[in-house]
Amino acid sequence: MLIRVLFFATLKDRAGRNAHEIHLSGDSATLDDLRAALVAEIPALATSLPTAVASINQEFAFDGEALHDGDEVAFFPPVSGGTHWPEIYELADSPPDLNALTRAITRPETGAVCLFTGTVRGQTATTSGPLHTTRLEYEAYSAMAVSKMRQVAAEIRAQWPGVQGIAILQRIGVLQVGEPTVLIACASAHRDSGCFEAARYGIDRLKEIVPVWKKEVGPDGSQWVEGHYTPTPDDQQR
Repeated sequence: MLIRVLFFATLKDRAGRNAHEIHLSGDSATLDDLRAALVAEIPALATSLPTAVASINQEFAFDGEALHDGDEVAFFPPVSGGTHWPEIYELADSPPDLNALTRAITRPETGAVCLFTGTVRGQTATTSGPLHTTRLEYEAYSAMAVSKMRQVAAEIRAQWPGVQGIAILQRIGVLQVGEPTVLIACASAHRDSGCFEAARYGIDRLKEIVPVWKKEVGPDGSQWVEGHYTPTPDDQQR
């Protein structure tokens, strides 16, 4: 499929052009596929494209959205109006590049990054003996999950104004033992500027309000794992 891409502001400067046409192979592709293909063709976009705002046919678009032949996709930084630190919210079906994510949420003012990742545990201690897990299967209410990730980031900023870049990534699909399941990264100027506390809050809050579920699959069968937190009106995004 042929996609027409428009670049604005800093994206235009780094790409060295304001428009670009790109062919994506196969019968289906998503906005994530387009970002990856653009970085491969225009490496100068590697540090800015992951956090760029996107639109498809003049409407805001988000990672995972499907593309169609002839679509017009635009990438641009957040609209002018104040200091902006990079933020990443992503539902990913493949392991994250931790170095790339760290680069994406740091700026020259950044001196510390606290990064938490969860992994698939193959054995869990229980009162009746060890529980063995072969794999996990993650499912998400995608549109709401991304919206709630944004809410988590907003809550972090309200409590720790020293936090700069934020990345929140949740894996979906089938994950084998040892694979990363979730990632929270918070950057700040110094290690005592809240990045540790913010990352801890971020993972705890994600488990409360981001609609993601997992099925544990083991030698003896499978079961969905349900949480114990029930949202209240205070958890609505303001």
